[in-house]
Order: sequence, then structure tokens, then C-alpha cells
Amino acid sequence: MEDQLVQVLANTQLPAEGPRKQAEIDLKHAASNPAYPLSLANIARHSSIATDVRQSALSALRLFIERNWSGEGDDFPVVPIADSVKDQIRPMLLDLALNSDDKKIKTAASYAVGKIANVDFPDQWTALLPTLLEIIPNGTDNQLHGALIVLRDLVDESLSDDQFFSMAQDIVKVVYDVAINEGRKPALRALAVSVFRGCFDLMDTVKEEHLKEVQGFAEEAMKGWFPFFHQSMKLQLPGLDSQEASQPESWNGTIALKLQVVKCLLKLKVVFPSLLLPETPQFFQVVWEELRLLAPSHEKMYILNDSQGRLEDSDGIPYTLDFLVLEELDFLNGCIRAPPVRKELEAQLAAHSSAGETPWVLDLMMITSSYARITREEEDLWDIDVSLYLAEEASVSANYTPRTACGDIMIKLGEWLNHQVLEGLYGFTKGVFSEEGAWRRQEACLYLLNQLMNDFLDCSKVVTPEVSQAYLELINYAINRPDEPLLRARGYLVAGVLAQFNGTAAALTDRTMEAITAEDSELVQVACIKAIEGFLRGGNAAGNQQIQAKVVNSIQQWMSTRDMAELEEADDLLITLTETLRSAINIDKRVAVVNDVPALDMLFLIAKHGSTNWQVTMLICEEFEDIVRTLPDPVSYQALCQKVLPSLTGAFNVADITSDNPLITFATELMASLTQYASEPLPPGFVAATLPKLSRLLMESNEGDILRPGAESVKYLLAHDHEQVLNYHDENNRSGLEVCLHIIDRLLGPSIEDNAASEVGGLAAELVEKAGHERLGPFLPQLLQAVANRLATAEAAPFIQSLILVFARLSLVGASDVVEFLSTIQINGDSGLRVVLSKWLENSVNFAGYDEIRQNVIALSKLYSLNDARVTQTLVRGDLIMPTSDRIMTRSRSKQTPDQYTIVAAPLKILKVLIEELLSASGVGGAANAAAAAAAEFADDNDDDGWEDDPDTIDLNLGSVKNDLMGFLEASNMRSRDDETQAYLTEFFLRAAHENIAGFQDWYNQLSENEKAKLQEISPAQ
Repeated sequence: MEDQLVQVLANTQLPAEGPRKQAEIDLKHAASNPAYPLSLANIARHSSIATDVRQSALSALRLFIERNWSGEGDDFPVVPIADSVKDQIRPMLLDLALNSDDKKIKTAASYAVGKIANVDFPDQWTALLPTLLEIIPNGTDNQLHGALIVLRDLVDESLSDDQFFSMAQDIVKVVYDVAINEGRKPALRALAVSVFRGCFDLMDTVKEEHLKEVQGFAEEAMKGWFPFFHQSMKLQLPGLDSQEASQPESWNGTIALKLQVVKCLLKLKVVFPSLLLPETPQFFQVVWEELRLLAPSHEKMYILNDSQGRLEDSDGIPYTLDFLVLEELDFLNGCIRAPPVRKELEAQLAAHSSAGETPWVLDLMMITSSYARITREEEDLWDIDVSLYLAEEASVSANYTPRTACGDIMIKLGEWLNHQVLEGLYGFTKGVFSEEGAWRRQEACLYLLNQLMNDFLDCSKVVTPEVSQAYLELINYAINRPDEPLLRARGYLVAGVLAQFNGTAAALTDRTMEAITAEDSELVQVACIKAIEGFLRGGNAAGNQQIQAKVVNSIQQWMSTRDMAELEEADDLLITLTETLRSAINIDKRVAVVNDVPALDMLFLIAKHGSTNWQVTMLICEEFEDIVRTLPDPVSYQALCQKVLPSLTGAFNVADITSDNPLITFATELMASLTQYASEPLPPGFVAATLPKLSRLLMESNEGDILRPGAESVKYLLAHDHEQVLNYHDENNRSGLEVCLHIIDRLLGPSIEDNAASEVGGLAAELVEKAGHERLGPFLPQLLQAVANRLATAEAAPFIQSLILVFARLSLVGASDVVEFLSTIQINGDSGLRVVLSKWLENSVNFAGYDEIRQNVIALSKLYSLNDARVTQTLVRGDLIMPTSDRIMTRSRSKQTPDQYTIVAAPLKILKVLIEELLSASGVGGAANAAAAAAAEFADDNDDDGWEDDPDTIDLNLGSVKNDLMGFLEASNMRSRDDETQAYLTEFFLRAAHENIAGFQDWYNQLSENEKAKLQEISPAQ
């Protein structure tokens, strides 16, 4: 079989698609052969076979192990592997991982070993860890490399808390011995530090239950590691040859080691912050000095040349200078406010008359402005795609760079020193701007100012006119540099932010608008478009229709020179255009109906080409909703309709609306906003223009994103002008009533998913209310029967609520008619009254929306007050019966033993639901959650580890972080106070008790003690 497999594996790497796919099929068929896994292992061992085939064999074996080694598979059939085969494969793969001379084979084998260890360690592979711990101190570099890779996988994936706790001392000792051994290659020492760093995740989990022991263990271990870390951080890289622009290979190992040390210190800060705290001054000093020393090399490699950065070796260990700088900047940021460091820095600050004269402040500005400079790689990328530049400006890029890290340091300083940072930055920047030819550093200084002032805006801090005026001189210098477009762009962006603090920079508004079309550089043009948004946000343009028209016309002129089809993938540019247009429209929303200022046309044009971008469509939908909602009169609304309806209805005129078309989805959402806030009555001909299009959408599409807003739109047509809807006739002479009934019938059908049909209940309820019994005639019972039938099978909460509200709204005016109707129908052989009431009462407490909850509460109270024997005789679920066992309920156990409930009469359940609603309406639930959050915050405040601030980043590997996130999600389902509903329920219960409505006293005696206590709280005697 091995010879055949070798050929098949070789064929899986062929460039020709046909033979390659056939080989993949053959490989899949071969997997059912009992000899398959052992044959793959044998192929991997043969050094005479080509490396790529051996590597492919290991990859196929790893995938086979993942699917079949445990013998369990929920979603796929498992191929059984004999124990005798497993016993042969384990040592073969471990031998390859430890002893192979080929790094690719070694790495692939170690991955496969890790997958086996996930299942077999320690019970079926007891010798694995002892073998590794024996080889690591004594093996060759090659063996050590393999052993460390396997040990790292073991620590990351396979060791349980208890296993680690019992073996921690041995693991930490062997990796420590490797790390301090200068006879080993730096890359291996870095790998050892990486394994040690992985141990902290396990320690973080174990310390939840064994805090004292784990803290003591970590404290003892760090006594050896701290000196080593300090020594490693002091290692200096050799100087960069004057002719060399890329990183020398001799640097790789040292950088990898230093980088892992910094990563380990940052992890230690998260897991055991109190251990790192006393050591922060010396590490802070070492990192500070190193960042100063590395700046010239970083400049030569990345600022002046495009040296390859962000590189990792085959073991996932980063080794390039940019990575090291990034980690060290993060460490600097994380420790700058550590009390021992802060105390020393504050003492130096107090010894000088201003921050601008304090040496460490100026030194830090030198460091951050060095690493915040635009790299050659960024410059080239932004020249190709200005959207990438805007992504960096909006901080939405996943590309975290030294430049970004320097901005974060500046923000952290601003949180601590407030306006002193502006002074210090200005003191340094002023000197930089006096240097000729230093445009990159000048731009970096303004970038840091940009980041700092954005944070000031977020925190509602002020910038004095004096400071603004001082910086304005630098901005004027920047925007007048003809040969430095990136500096000009930064000048405009800073001006846009500065304008939001006071009127000092507002004088540049016209200059910035003109630059949108007058600038030669496209990057400067888009920077001006973004900057204009800042000028408009500053409030200086409020109500100024002249500026509004200028901004819109400048953007229109800019867009007219572009091929919009080419901008469809430029997400951040489209977002910037949208946000600036939105700010312009908000100056005076009446511009939306003015024909000579095409603001709305521009938004729709952007939407047409950016409909696949959810953020663009969301922003435009929000703005359009604001426009419609704030229109002052029916005349303005009619003018808006005349302007937008051709575009909206035109979007629906496509041949196929059954496919997922984002433009149709967008247009349908806009139509929902247009109809929701429509004038009453609707403009003449509005229904004739919109209902045919909506009807086609709702009768043909299956997309929930289209069906939900589409159904809402028809509901709003009925709500605002039901006469126009009901008097409408389509091309086939069907009345508006028939059109609506056909739509409802389709949405209630089994072919439409619950979530897609979640608005049909509101539409049905509106139709029943507005058309009335007379117009609906025999259609009314058919409609209600269809609603009840679909309610019986509905599972999605919004859909259930939507359908229940049909009966709830009918009950508001005719509860007895609802009971009478439901008593006469059958649903799957069961009483319609029992089916609907059961679903209604089980889901009421999950309702959302103030109006919906209030309508439901009133409807239930009216059903109760009927005192109808048919309701009383209807039995429904009561309270959950709590299990007596204290065993953890796994998913499989919960399937075997589903939740059980008491069975109670419907009136009693109604009272239980209304008591729960009374509690929710009073805001007690929200208050309890708020109190719990406050208590948790207070507990955090008292858990003082000596650090002033929380970590800037969340480490999702930590068990404690996962628990916190889960707790937050569980606590987020809360309701706010509703005085109107509370007042209604209070009056209802008081009257029911006083008048003994529907035998209230008998039902009261069957309530739980907690429920009785809640009612007693509203008693007048209280």
C-alpha cells in the first residue's frame, strides 16, 4: 500500500486540477484501509522519499488522527484504529519529531504528536513527558529543538490543570536550564522562554483554586528567571553595516530571545502583576535605553529602506527588529504608570518648570517620534491605495505597527499628565520643525498630536486657544510644503481635529474644502475630505447653508472625476465620504429636499457602489432615517418622496430578486424608514408607487434581510393611511386587502424561516385592526387560524412575539372574541386555545419593546378578568422543577433529562407572568444588575495589585478572562424601568385583590411565597 500512497500523495501536489482532484479522492478512499495510518507513518520515516511527499504524508496522517484517534465523532463516521497500530505510530512520530534532520519533517511530525497527545496523554502515553524532560537537558540541538516543540504543544493543548500542577517544577526547571545555557543557540533559548510563557496560561487557571500555592511557586521560579530576563534584555545587537539595509542573519537569534523575554514579562504583568511590580523600574530603564539604541537601525531598515519585516521562523517565533520594537513599545506603555516608575518620573517632572523642559519627556518624544515615522512600506502601499491610509487613520486596520504603538503611548501619557503632554510634545515638535528635510519626523510629531487630541475629544477634555494657536503655526507650515504630500495630509487632518476644540483652526475650513479638488495628490484630497468632517463637527458651521453647499459640491466634483466602480472595494474611502456627507447634511437636514444641492443623491450613489459594505449601508440608513424623522411637514415629506422613490423603486426592478442582492436589501431598509415616519395621510399615489414593488419582493424573495423590512413597510402603509391601501387595486384588479392577505399567507407558510418572517405578526395585526370585521369578512377567521397554526411550530423568539401580538392586540378590544375563536379551532388535533395560551404564557417574559410589552400585559390582564371557564380549564406550564441532583448538567445529560415544569391553570400562570412583568417594569431587575456590577467594580478596586490601570489588551487565552466575558454576556439581558406599565399593573393587582376579580384570593393562595411578597410590596398598607 505504501508504494501506491507515495504516488497518490505526489499527485495531490500536481498543478493540473483533474489529476490533483482525483488523487485527493483516492486518498480519501484509502483512509478506510486499516493499514492507512501506519503506511503514512512509514512513508514519513523514509529519507529516500522526496521531502514534500513525506511532509504531505505527515499532514494527511495528522488530519486522520484528528478525526479518528479518539474513536468518537459526532458529525462523521470514525475509522477505528487498532491499539497495536497506535502503539507503533506513537514512537515513530515522536522519533521523527525529536531526531529528524529535516526541519519541515520535524515540525510536521511534532504537530501530529501533539494531536495524539491531546487524546492519549497521560493515560495511554505515560512515557511522553518523562521522555521529553530527559532529552531536553541532554540531547543534541536537533533533539532539543524537537523536544521543545512537542513540550510547547503539550503545555498549550494537552496538559490538564492537575497534570501541570504535579509536573510544573520539572517543566519550568528544564526550560530554565536551556534558556540560561549560553552554549545553546539563541533561537533554542527563545523557544524555551516561549514554553515558559505558555505555562502562565495554565498557572492562571490553576490559581483560581490554589492561589497561595501557585503564587508561591511563581514567586520562587521568578527568582531565577528575573536575573536571566534582565541579562537577556541587556544583550546588544552588533552595529548595522553602513552598506547593509536589511537585517543581518546574525541578529535573528538574539532578537528572537529578547522578544520572547519581553512577551514573557507582558504575560507576567497580566497573570501575576504583583511579582513584576518591584522589578518594573530596572526593566523599564533597560527597554527605554534599548529603544533609543535601536532607533538608527530601525530607521535605516524600515524608514529609509523597505527591509522585510514581520517575519517568524517555522516554529512561530518572530525574529525581526520591527517585532522586537513593537513588543518593547508595548512594554513601555504597560509600565509607564506602574507606581515605582511613575514615582520616579513624577519626581523629575516636579523638578522642572514645565513638561517641555523635563529631560525624560523630551526623550520620550524623541523615541516615539522616531518609531512613529511612516515606513517606506507604508508610503508605497498608501500611494497605491489611499483607502489603506484612511483605515490607519480610523484605527480599524488590523496592522498594529510601532507607529500605532507610539500613538497608544501618547494617549496613555495624556490620561496621566493631561495638558502637560501637549506642552511637552509642542516643546519637542517646535525644534523638529526648525530642521530642514525632516518631514517624516515632522509628520510623526503631528500624528502623535492627532492621536492625543482624538483621545482628548473622546474624554471631553479641552485644548486652550493658546495651545491651538501655537500648533496652528506648525499646521500652516505643514500644509504649505509642496513636495511633501504626506506632511500636507497630516496638517489638514490635525487642523480638522483641532477645529473641534475651539474656533482657532476654523479659518482653514475654506482652504481644506478647496484642497479636495485643487490638490495634486489623491492622498491629500481624501485626507481633506476626512478633515472636513472634523471642521463640521466643531460646530462652527451650524446652520451655515453656504458651507453645507460648498462641502457637498466639493465632494460631488471629486466623485465626478472618479470611476465609482473602482471604489467598490475601497471600503474605508467610501466610509469617509459617507461620514463627511452625513456631517454636511446634518448642518440643515432640509437640504435633503433641495434640488440644487445633491447631498442625498451623493449618498445614494455611494450606497449603490458600497452596498456590500455593512458600515456604509448602516451609516446611510441611519442618516436617511434621521432625515425622514425630522422633516417638518407633509409638504417636505412629499418633496422627499418625489426625490427618492424613483431610486428606491428602481432598485427593485431587477429580473431576479430571489438571490441575495445587497442593493435590494439596502433599498428595502430605506423604504422601511421612509414609510415608518411618513406623513398622515400618505401623499397621493404613494401606495400605488410602492405596494406593487413591495408585494413582488415579499412574494418572491426568501431573504430575511429583505422580508423583514419589506413586511414592516407594508405595515406602516396600513398604519399611516389604510384607506389608500384598501382602496388600491393592482394591475390584476386585486384590492389592497387581497394583496396584503396574499403577502401574509406566504410569510406564514412553512417555506419561510422563523427569523425571516418575524415581522408578519405586526403586519397581520395592523391589517386586522385597520380593515376590521366588515372588510375582512370570512378572511378574518382564516387569517387568525393561519397565525395560530404557525405559532404552534414557531421557535425563534422575535417570531413568536410577533405572532402572539396578533392575538394580544385583538384582546385589547375583544378578549372574549379571541377566547371564543380559539376555542372553536383545532391545531394538530389539540385545542387552539390551549396551544396559543401555552405558547403565549411561556414566552411573555421574553418580550422586547416598551409598547409590545405594555400591550401584552394589558391583554393578559383582560384575559384573566374575563373569568372564562374555558381559560380556567386550560392547563399550561407553571414553574420550573429544580433538579435535586447537584451533578453538572452536560449537554448529553440535559437531552436525557429535559427540564420539567409544574402544570397549572392558565389564570394562575397569567398572574405569575404579570407579577414578573411588574418586577421588570419597576426596574428592580436592572437595578439589581447595576448593583452587582458596582459590587464587582468595588471588589476589583479592593483587589489592589499595585498597578494603577488595567491591561490595555484582553488576553483571551486566560481562563479568568473567558469567565468574565461569559458572565458579562449572561448579565446583559436586562430591562429598564417602565413607569406606565408599572402603574397599570399596580392598579390591576390592587383592584383584583379589592374586588376579588376572577377569584383572585383563591389564585393568590396558590402563588409562591416570593410572588406573594412582591404583591405585598405594592399594598396600600405598605
